[in-house]
Amino acid sequence: MPANTRKVGFVSLGCPKALVDSERILTQLRMDGYEVVPSYEDAELVVVNTCGFIDSAKRESLDAIGEALAENGRVIVTGCMGKGSDADAIRELHPSVLSVTGPAAYEEVVGAVHEFVPPPAEHDPYTDLVPPQGVKLTPRHYAYLKISEGCNHRCSFCIIPHMRGDLASRPIGDVMEEAERLVRAGVRELLVISQDTSAYGVDRKYRTDFWNGRPLKTNMQALCEALAEFGVWVRLHYVYPYPHVDNVVPLMAEGRILPYLDVPFQHGSPSVLKRMKRPAAAEKSLERIRSWRETCPDITLRSTFIVGFPGETDDDFEVLLDFLDEAQIDRVGCFQYSPVAGAPANDLPDQVPEQVKQERWERFMAKAQAISADRLARRIGSTIEILIDEVDAQGAVGRSAADAPDIDGRVYLPGVTGLTPGDFVEAEVTAADDYDLWAG
Repeated sequence: MPANTRKVGFVSLGCPKALVDSERILTQLRMDGYEVVPSYEDAELVVVNTCGFIDSAKRESLDAIGEALAENGRVIVTGCMGKGSDADAIRELHPSVLSVTGPAAYEEVVGAVHEFVPPPAEHDPYTDLVPPQGVKLTPRHYAYLKISEGCNHRCSFCIIPHMRGDLASRPIGDVMEEAERLVRAGVRELLVISQDTSAYGVDRKYRTDFWNGRPLKTNMQALCEALAEFGVWVRLHYVYPYPHVDNVVPLMAEGRILPYLDVPFQHGSPSVLKRMKRPAAAEKSLERIRSWRETCPDITLRSTFIVGFPGETDDDFEVLLDFLDEAQIDRVGCFQYSPVAGAPANDLPDQVPEQVKQERWERFMAKAQAISADRLARRIGSTIEILIDEVDAQGAVGRSAADAPDIDGRVYLPGVTGLTPGDFVEAEVTAADDYDLWAG
């Protein structure tokens, strides 16, 4: 970097979708001649990208803003807490912040940085090269590919549509061009993310776009078929169980995309799902799961659930446990319901006591853990493909097709050296515990 480079710090919080927002902002700042530095004391200004999904995430974001102000003093705030009453709360608690903007407000954030720390007067793009794939906050061998913003659903516990707006799909040509740049840069796994991957293109009426001169419909199936051509792992996240999801499962069975679906079922009781205003019924979800496994026996299902939702009775909870038993979901996360400012569920009657939430969460996780352990034990003796994430003197650590980074299990290869992150290897599974595998 030249001597006159302006230096900016960056704190990114929240989900992979927020991470992609951070990457886009950082890419533009790099293109404008800024250097991103890892410490408060070296930065002329700090950008904090906040998360506002649940109250604990909001507290973490407010703490991060406070820390940045204490350590640096000049702070720009963006992200999911940057809208509505949350933005007011930030300004009230931290009145010295320089700017507050909402999620995906790329131009506003960069404009605020320019205002408070003007870009270098002389910026040589040949000296400060930005890679074609942009600045990435993930390891070189995998990357998140965001295909849309916002959501058309109005789930009673969620304020994402309020923060990020209705569904806004990216043209499929733009998505494919980004994917192509990432693969050319060495990415071996593309993680497709959005608020509702199954709804991709509905707002565009699935209109035709072009990639490398080829016409492609802007829809989930066409996207999966095109991404499969790169020969890298393609993993689907945030997939609502609509009927047309059935059309991508054969691609998994054929080995064209990973046999992995991240489906946010949230509950198994019809009455709870109705109060949640979820778009899919539990009984149809079980039918769909059976159909997916018939088509692709190796499919891995990941999901998240909420226990203690307002009005959840003991019978509702037992129905949820029965759902989990029948669905045999491989990877499970569970949250205890907590109110989110602005969510309609806050006003529902029959709020569940905190102690009951905790007891239900413990019972749910014990069952989910047992299911995971049983399903992983069945893989002992099989040979699997592993994408390597880390290598040190003790061996290597990677992930199978069943494991998304940071949220699922890992595969340990003790004593296996001579590999580098991003390598694919095949190995026999020798042991398993509740969530991880060992291979050699």
